[in-house]
Amino acid sequence: MKKANIREFFARLEKERPDPKGELHYVNPYTLLVAVALSAQATDKGVNKATEPLFKKIQTPEAMVKLGEARLRDAIKTIGLYRNKAKNVIGLSKALIEHHNSQVPESREELEKLPGVGRKTANVVVNIAFGQPTIAVDTHIYRISNRTGLAPGKTVLEVERKLEKVVPDDFRLHAHHWLILHGRYVCKARRPECEVCVVEDLCAFKDKTTPAKAPPKKPAAKSKSRSKKKTAKTRKA
Repeated sequence: MKKANIREFFARLEKERPDPKGELHYVNPYTLLVAVALSAQATDKGVNKATEPLFKKIQTPEAMVKLGEARLRDAIKTIGLYRNKAKNVIGLSKALIEHHNSQVPESREELEKLPGVGRKTANVVVNIAFGQPTIAVDTHIYRISNRTGLAPGKTVLEVERKLEKVVPDDFRLHAHHWLILHGRYVCKARRPECEVCVVEDLCAFKDKTTPAKAPPKKPAAKSKSRSKKKTAKTRKA
C-alpha cells in the first residue's frame, strides 16, 4: 500500500472511531495484565464474564496470591486453558511481588520475563496502561495487514515490524485498537463486510464482497374488480 494511502487508511479509521478502547475489563495495570494474559485463545466477552466478579475482590498481586491457584481456577474455569492460565497468573503475581515491588513494569522486555506473558500481551499492556505506541499483532491485525496489503508478512513478528515502519507516528498510539476493532466488526475472517467498510477503496483484497442482491419482486396480482370488469367488457363485445 502506498504511503499516502496508508495515511488516508488510518485517517478514516480514526474518523470512524475517534477514541478507540480495548474491550477487556480491568481496573488498574495489574488487572489489565491478568485480563490480557487470560485472553489468549479466548474472546474478550468470555474473559470479561469471568474477570468482572473476580476483579471486584482481587486487584493486587498480593490478593491474587492469597486467593491461590485452586480458587482462581474455579473463578476462571469458563475460559479456555484455564488450568495453565491460573498457574501462570499466580506465577506472574509472585514475580511482581518479588522483583517489581508489586508494580507492573513499563518495559516490554521485563514483562516478557513474567510467566505466561508473551510479546503480544506485553505490547497490549504497555500500550493501554502506559501509553506507549506499540502494536500488538493478534489474529485480526495479522489478517487485515495481509488482506489489505497494509503490511503483509508470513509471521506475526514480520507483520509487527512492517507496521512499525509504515504506520504514521501520529496514528501509532491507537493503530492496534483501530485495526483490531475493524477486524472484529467489519473485516471479518469468514466474510468481510466490504459493503460497509470505510477503507474499501484503499484495500488490495481481490475477493471483495458485495451487498446481497434483493430477491426479484413478484408482479402485483390483478384485483378481482378489474378482472370482473374486463370479463364484462369481453362479454359485451
